[in-house]
Amino acid sequence: MADFNQQRTIRVTCPLGLSAFLETEILDLGFSPVDVQDTGIELRASLNDAIALNYHLRMAHRVYALVDETVAESPDELTQWLSEIAWEDWIPADGYLSVTSRVNHKKIENTQFANLASKDAIVDRMRSANGTRPDSGSNLDNTVLFLYWTDKKARIFMDTSGESLSRRNYRTESTSAPMQETLAAAIIKSTDWKPGAHFINPMAGGGTLAIEAALMAANRAPASLRNNFGFMHIKGFDPELYYTIREEAKKNVKKEIDGTIIISDADPRAVEASRKNARTAGVDQLIQFETCDIANTTVPEGPGVIVMNPPYGIRLEPGEDLRPLYKKMGDFLKQEGPGKTGYIFTANSVLAKKVGLRSKSRTTFFNTTLECRLLEYELYSGSKK
Repeated sequence: MADFNQQRTIRVTCPLGLSAFLETEILDLGFSPVDVQDTGIELRASLNDAIALNYHLRMAHRVYALVDETVAESPDELTQWLSEIAWEDWIPADGYLSVTSRVNHKKIENTQFANLASKDAIVDRMRSANGTRPDSGSNLDNTVLFLYWTDKKARIFMDTSGESLSRRNYRTESTSAPMQETLAAAIIKSTDWKPGAHFINPMAGGGTLAIEAALMAANRAPASLRNNFGFMHIKGFDPELYYTIREEAKKNVKKEIDGTIIISDADPRAVEASRKNARTAGVDQLIQFETCDIANTTVPEGPGVIVMNPPYGIRLEPGEDLRPLYKKMGDFLKQEGPGKTGYIFTANSVLAKKVGLRSKSRTTFFNTTLECRLLEYELYSGSKK
């Protein structure tokens, strides 16, 4: 069986631009990063630690545990190396495994070849050791391995997450172009909002931003709705430790919060989708839902933020003009937002000029492949001195 207490290299991945937020999360959990890169962070920890990382990290996509690494100049060297690893200690004989990869090697044009070759080497080793060959395929709900092979450097990891951690399992209702949960969490962390202050989210769509804020305010673990992880399918996994982590997290959940979290949208279908998603997430009672135009969104007295994620205009229908919408957002911030901080998340710098306000800061994020900016606006009562 795998030793779940052994210290090893753990690599936590994230979308481009989120590593600084992820590093803070990892530090807050009591771990010390040893290598910080644009799309991932490495640290020394155990497989048992990986269970906690999977359960509590909001900005992570996957948590990989290094099994072995080598220098491999050819596919033959790679498969020979993989066949020498004691996979029978890691993978149940009657299990199911899949292999994903990131390959940048001059002799490999098709990454599926690397996946297939790796899988064959692993299952052949297990058949030799156990007398049976485990099932394999592309599903990520059982034992998952990840191959990293660039130039001569090859590393093989156990994917302790399986499905991406961005899939919180609360988004049962979707709207057009929903925001990924990890990105929403990072955007919130980039604002000056803190639990206890107001969080106002006009044009909320499916409500991901406000739901992530409510999860943070209630101190609810981001993976609390998941019941399957890759670490559960590694030999040596102790369910009792996982249950302990879950129960400790539940004890820290707040049933009531200070500050008001508001979702508004002019489309009643979007509001209903937000309500259903929030109910699934267990935070609907912490959110105020409003079907109204931006201008009519409630803005309570007291400190807080107004965060908007408007259409970017990238896939507009012919003749559709978003300039009035961006002007309306600027007018709303000027008229209703004094005393708070306003934020607009957009990939369209031309439309952003129509807001009519000078931004205090511009933070770069990537929404899949789109380079976006989170624009921050200081909203003053009266004139700025």
